[in-house]
Amino acid sequence: MAKVKNRLREVRMKAVLSQGELAKRVGVHQTVLSQIEKRQTSPGVGLALELARALHVYVEDIFLLDLEPKTGPDKQSA
Repeated sequence: MAKVKNRLREVRMKAVLSQGELAKRVGVHQTVLSQIEKRQTSPGVGLALELARALHVYVEDIFLLDLEPKTGPDKQSA
């Protein structure tokens, strides 16, 4: 399964918003954003969309799949 990369802190800082300000805009507690930024949890689809809208970016600008090639015994050869 692919991992999800998270650029929330970088995008939030570029927008010059604190965690508290962004949390208020999307209707969650600041600790939720802190956990997302620390990669302790991942947001649901709805929250990811709300974050993108509040930051005036696409969801893919914040969250993207880590598509590094797999290595090891579970890698299938073509």
